[in-house]
Amino acid sequence: MLRHTYYDQNETNMPENKLIDLQEYYEIEYWSKRFGVTPELLKRAVKESDSAVADEVEKYIRTKYA
Repeated sequence: MLRHTYYDQNETNMPENKLIDLQEYYEIEYWSKRFGVTPELLKRAVKESDSAVADEVEKYIRTKYA
């Protein structure tokens, strides 16, 4: 069974936790928009930062790609 979750335009609905799940397209879409990066850059940042914790990935993106 596929799990579908859609986020509203105002981004008031956050994912269930603060972990970025790169297996779920809607999480990639949400976090990419949230951090202002492309999905490819988000995936690279998660891999390079060696963390899926959103706060740590955001910090990595801000220091590495700002």
